[in-house]
Amino acid sequence: MTDKPLIVMDQHFRHLEELFRPETYDALADICRIEGGQNWPMDPGRIDDLIGEATFHVAAFPRLSAEQIGRAKNLRAVIEVAGGFSEGLAYDTCFDAGVEVLSSAPGFRQSVAEMTLAMALAGGRGLVREHEAFRNGSEHWLDDRPETDFTLYGAKVGFIGFGQIARETARLMAPFAPDVMAYDPFLKDAGADVTLCDLKTLVEQCRVVVMAAVPSEETRNLLNAKLIQRLQKGALVILISRAWCVDFPALIAATEEGRICVATDVFPKEPLVQGDALRQARNVILSPHRAAAVPGGRHLIGDMILADVRAILGGRPERQLKMANPAQVASLVAAQKGIQAA
Repeated sequence: MTDKPLIVMDQHFRHLEELFRPETYDALADICRIEGGQNWPMDPGRIDDLIGEATFHVAAFPRLSAEQIGRAKNLRAVIEVAGGFSEGLAYDTCFDAGVEVLSSAPGFRQSVAEMTLAMALAGGRGLVREHEAFRNGSEHWLDDRPETDFTLYGAKVGFIGFGQIARETARLMAPFAPDVMAYDPFLKDAGADVTLCDLKTLVEQCRVVVMAAVPSEETRNLLNAKLIQRLQKGALVILISRAWCVDFPALIAATEEGRICVATDVFPKEPLVQGDALRQARNVILSPHRAAAVPGGRHLIGDMILADVRAILGGRPERQLKMANPAQVASLVAAQKGIQAA
């Protein structure tokens, strides 16, 4: 037995190595006793046995009842590592007991922003289109392709939702000096280099539109069919949050009409079935939900867990992970449930 605070670690489906650099995990183990931390699901009975002693519970999908939280007198924080708030946790009981509920979503920002930049460059410069054209001998040598291609330098780039992933993407794009616009009703100020605007203005004015909104009941089909019709001809729409946030059939129909291009890492149903017509659609760049899937791409999550555990134990208020907002969490959980049911 040790006097160290206890972490009950049930991170599976995530592998431990996916979340933590070896030195980060060692540093966490120096300050906390860790139970679990295996690359397979933790037995629920074992979690129940330990929860009364636990100071932290880390899980891909935390499932703790009000009764369990009531017994968890030492519990300071529940940390999810799947990327969003899901059902199965007694959130109200956590809030009433002063237990923080933290999401790993900010830890995806570097790898997802990198993929977003790659999609913007590939879509704007026609890399995928010309690669495919080479296969049938129809490539366009020394052709500017003004009807489809554009430079990111000085381009108008609009973000629907301006959270941490969008901000990191804008930072990566800064050397191209884009004119950055954002729609985010939760923000009053996005910084000196970002123009906040309404959604209609953004879709009408921006050559690149990045869907980065957090899926919630309020953001379902946020980019709807009417707004898709207002996109300028030749616009590139990049989907990096969830297909939940767009009218996906209307978006793909606009690509088939040749009005816009789409680069997407997410789909209404995943994985995409083999016979889906989208596999042969024109003017699309398809990625099989791999924006964060790169070696080391999720290590920032482990870094943030370590930083926040230290802060909580040290009585400091700063957090790097995303804190659940009692007024919003029900809507976020409902959206995750809808996405998983699709």
